[in-house]
Amino acid sequence: MALNWKEELEGARRARQEGNEGRARVCARRAAGAVAQDFLRRRGVVLRTTSAYEALQILEQWPALAPHLRQAAARLILRVDESFRLPAEIDLIEQAEILIRGLMQDDSD
Repeated sequence: MALNWKEELEGARRARQEGNEGRARVCARRAAGAVAQDFLRRRGVVLRTTSAYEALQILEQWPALAPHLRQAAARLILRVDESFRLPAEIDLIEQAEILIRGLMQDDSD
């Protein structure tokens, strides 16, 4: 895995503490995307790019994935509004943690 998801997730938490929510979202997406890319590669999926976004899009549609994990992937690829915000109830760091845990648990079964 080229991108260190643990460092990205820690970067997301640090950015949030510093009040930089935009950076927190980017790091959370990259952390989840890195794990998603690895998960998909191990299942024989050939990714066209190294984009975390592409991997998360594929997972959102992955039929064998648990619904709550597909939902986390969908939330991670939501676009911000004109004010650069997501709906208040969506915490991308939390969604990244849910997806990462779920993908890693799936691999250990």
